[in-house]
Amino acid sequence: MRYSRRLILLGGLLASLPLASVWAQAPDAISSGAEWPHYRGNLSGTGYSPLTQINASNVDSLTEAWTYSLLSTASENPRQPNSQVTPIVVDGIMYLPAADRVIALDPVTGQELWSHNVTGSSAASRRGVSYWPGENGTPARILYTAGRRLVALDAASGELATDFGQSGEIDLLIPYNSVPMIFENTVVIGANTPQGAAGGIGNARAFDARNGEKVWEFNSVPQPGELGHDTWEGDSWIGRLGANAWPFYFTVDEQRGLLYIPLASPIPFAYGGDRAGTNLFANSLVAVDIRNGDYAWHFQTIHHDLWDHDPPAPPALFDIEQNGVSIPALGVTTKSGYLYILNRETGEPIYEVEERAMPASEVPGEQTWPTQPIPVLTPALARVSYELSDLVTAADTSAEHATACAELVASRGEIVNDGPFTPWAYRPQGQGNKTTLLFPGLTGGPNWGGVSVDPDSGYLFVFSGDVGSFGWMEETEDGADFPLQRKGPQPGNFDVQIGDMRLPCQKPPWGTLSAIDSSTGKLAWQQPIGVTELLPAGKQNTGRPGRAAALVTASNLLFIAATDDNRLRALSSTNGEQLWETSLPNRGNANPMTYRGSDGNQYVVISATDTLMSYRLP
Repeated sequence: MRYSRRLILLGGLLASLPLASVWAQAPDAISSGAEWPHYRGNLSGTGYSPLTQINASNVDSLTEAWTYSLLSTASENPRQPNSQVTPIVVDGIMYLPAADRVIALDPVTGQELWSHNVTGSSAASRRGVSYWPGENGTPARILYTAGRRLVALDAASGELATDFGQSGEIDLLIPYNSVPMIFENTVVIGANTPQGAAGGIGNARAFDARNGEKVWEFNSVPQPGELGHDTWEGDSWIGRLGANAWPFYFTVDEQRGLLYIPLASPIPFAYGGDRAGTNLFANSLVAVDIRNGDYAWHFQTIHHDLWDHDPPAPPALFDIEQNGVSIPALGVTTKSGYLYILNRETGEPIYEVEERAMPASEVPGEQTWPTQPIPVLTPALARVSYELSDLVTAADTSAEHATACAELVASRGEIVNDGPFTPWAYRPQGQGNKTTLLFPGLTGGPNWGGVSVDPDSGYLFVFSGDVGSFGWMEETEDGADFPLQRKGPQPGNFDVQIGDMRLPCQKPPWGTLSAIDSSTGKLAWQQPIGVTELLPAGKQNTGRPGRAAALVTASNLLFIAATDDNRLRALSSTNGEQLWETSLPNRGNANPMTYRGSDGNQYVVISATDTLMSYRLP
């Protein structure tokens, strides 16, 4: 759309110029912060902007600039967005999905420029879209996923790019409900896990942005003769579900041409008696050559996972300066609460990671791996253990809350927590009442928001929620696919309903933002994010659960919504002090973004469930 719009504005003056000459101006716009061309701002996934117009001295003056409804426009069978979108901005145009359409907006006014209705049984991914600049006369495109479809639109009009795939789309066979990653002419997508699907389910795949032809596919479960195949006992690799590349986005080292793929847990995640071994490349970060998919290195964050604690987001890429030497680095989180800082060329830890002994499972046939990799210097960024003394008291929150939590504990039988990676308790048929209380719970500590990076200070920022999960293993009925299965109470989390909110039953905080100094690997500061207003005054700063991440700007600001208290906040990136907040119409379960409009103003945008909210200085 950028190219077409300039033709209109300049009366055709640029009609004779090749597209590449126009696109060549884009890096300047990107480096200046005027653009936000990728889901996390850049292919490094840092969530960083060099803009400084909004700063600590004026951020409390931010006002609403415009809003846009993401609700369905259809009168029949309307779709609700439940949006997790981070829009992109390229050459003065904003692109994003809504409930039933993909749209282009004027980022200064929020005015709709075009709308493409998404047909079929699957809506467009609620997480975002991607931009390809075009090549050799082929106009720029917007690409999005909708179930098992990868769709290309003309960026200028929103019409299907009919020379891509079959009339503008390709059948992925396996669905992917997140944001395509585009590097040069390569489009990379991941894979979700539909029920009943068979092998190859998790594989990341690459396609040609020009015609939709498949370029490569990486086997997330190694096939015979491939590295890692021997980490699956016997034939347990055959038809294995899971180990899938499900993240919202991907990151790539443009200089080295390395793509980083985080891979999920095997399925079923809680029972591994049929898959003895470490189970590569499940629960791993894998680096591959972006142009051909060839393996470069891997780092496994959990061996033989039983907790669904995969790395939920790709790594953020940055450099560490030590003793006058620049080290190419990355930071990757896991739902288990740990942050790993690795050399992005080799996958080797920059700061020590040790294999620590872990408790063994009592489940018949289960062979838990005896050790797990734990960072030595960087502490866990979420709760990883529980003792009875951690149970919330009236002094912590309220008598009503404490009483409800005490009753919950009393109703759960014998609660087991042996620290990180506690195996699921075993309940023989009709016997026992042992229940594992897992921390972090099944939704994690850190989740899909990812790591944010301030390249000036070298700080890494990670948001973590803290809600524990109950569960145990018991025998299945005859004829089931597996002899044992995970079961749990309903509701299954370590929390209670008080008023209109779920309140965790361990002592606060229940949601924190952590800053890690990448030059040392140590914690710089940590702050609760989110309030529980129904608690008495003085006890409300509990932090609240969430899954999204922060936006970082060069003016030493962090913007974060994430939490379930329906607020957008600005904090000092230096020490975590809150500088501003505003109430949102609904939860901001998304990563914020920023850009400079054609009017010279810096804008901050967040999706609040069904409404896109934009803010600027007066």
